[in-house]
Amino acid sequence: MRKEQHHKGWNESKTNDSWAIFKIMGEFVNGYEKLSRIGPCVSIFGSARTKPEDKYYKLTERVANKIVDHGYGVITGGGPGIMEAGNKGAHLGGGTSVGLNIDLPFEQHDNPYIDHDKSLDFDYFFVRKVMFVKYSQGFVVMPGGFGTLDELFEAITLIQTNKIEKFPIILVGTEFWEGLFEWVKTTLLDKFNNISPKDMDLIHLVDTEDEVIDILDAWYKEYGFSPNF
Repeated sequence: MRKEQHHKGWNESKTNDSWAIFKIMGEFVNGYEKLSRIGPCVSIFGSARTKPEDKYYKLTERVANKIVDHGYGVITGGGPGIMEAGNKGAHLGGGTSVGLNIDLPFEQHDNPYIDHDKSLDFDYFFVRKVMFVKYSQGFVVMPGGFGTLDELFEAITLIQTNKIEKFPIILVGTEFWEGLFEWVKTTLLDKFNNISPKDMDLIHLVDTEDEVIDILDAWYKEYGFSPNF
């Protein structure tokens, strides 16, 4: 009897896995249809825990405002903290403000600064991450936690391995990022030779909104706008 119950549970799991494919497909189709219409955008990443009085919240607002002022839209993860600041700066600047929302334990709501027709909800992290990578013309990475690091290193890996087209990856906040940046250079590159010197060219380390926009504008004077794969 116990063996029969075990097999039954296993078979039910396989059936549920099969039907989940249609839900995953639906998320991809909905994301592709909506994001393919919004035009060139820059994604802003960072901590959901950053408060409005924090200097990086305020800096993110200015960065996003500058980005839309130069003709790009802004995409964020749709939640609070740095994501809210990014959408707020884009919204107040009169630009495109996109939110790719996902339900997480400490992020129970989307922020109010997302354009009503550009708020997308995802159940699957991997589908959401595809949307960021496919439709972003650049990543602006503010101080954050594991999720921010995940997005950062996945983008670097995809570019490094030629799975997607190159786009600028801009780390904002020298005091936050310089330790990691230095470790990548001295340990991964110089000491262990686990990356190539040209891989360091993928990353820009800056402190101001003007530096962010200078990098984006310089890049797209040379390269055209298009989806990344």
